[in-house]
Amino acid sequence: MNDTPDMSTKILLAEDDNDMRRFLVKALQNAGYNVAAFDNGLSAYHRLREEPFELLLTDIVMPEMDGIELARRATELDPDIKVMFITGFAAVALNPDNHAPREAKILSKPFHLKDLVNEVSRLLAA
Repeated sequence: MNDTPDMSTKILLAEDDNDMRRFLVKALQNAGYNVAAFDNGLSAYHRLREEPFELLLTDIVMPEMDGIELARRATELDPDIKVMFITGFAAVALNPDNHAPREAKILSKPFHLKDLVNEVSRLLAA
């Protein structure tokens, strides 16, 4: 079993914080993933309609379209897409009224980039 990520594994990242987005992209690319990053949910959603991604990594609180709405629409487009929320507000994501995809993983801020990469590879391997 080969543990190195496949460069063809595509991750769609939606994070409105510029510094955070840069750090995440760098960490994931260094780990060998192919990352498309957007600063809001709406742009990310438009990209998702153009091509498939293995994983949606999204902040929850964003302008225009929040991460939960983005995740809901993403799983409608592609039931196989995996979803991970990055958030300082884990309780928001866990609220059943939000209808977030049930299988979604939640990574609470602050976290170490190593933890992010480990969680991503675990989720993609599942």
